[in-house]
Amino acid sequence: MANKAGNRRVGTAAKDDDAAAAAQQPKILTLSAVTLATRDMARAVRFYEALGFPLKYGGPSETFTSFEFGGTFLNLIADARAPAAWWGRVIVYVSDVDRLYRKALAAGLEPEFAPLDAPWGERYFHIVDPDGHEISFARPLG
Repeated sequence: MANKAGNRRVGTAAKDDDAAAAAQQPKILTLSAVTLATRDMARAVRFYEALGFPLKYGGPSETFTSFEFGGTFLNLIADARAPAAWWGRVIVYVSDVDRLYRKALAAGLEPEFAPLDAPWGERYFHIVDPDGHEISFARPLG
């Protein structure tokens, strides 16, 4: 910030100005939702319900569906033209990775591998939904 003579303020006053400006900036708080396209809403809803995702809105015959967990939403939007291509993954923390893995198997789903302990400190497994979206279920180790 400049004084009346056009000189840049220095020292404590400049730091206070910088701190005040930073305090007024918007902050990124949390992830609200991830929205995934699906070519078959009924099939996608069955998949996520089989894993235990709680349905909040919509359903198998709707064009938009939301599952809510831990204050976050996983949304599905019907789009018959949605391409099946790898785009990355969503990581969801769960209370018991191994129990969810067994639940997925019991529901006839096919996780990519059995739960592993990762060197970065998580136990996890991956599963691909019917539209090709990769979901990782994890829990911190220790």
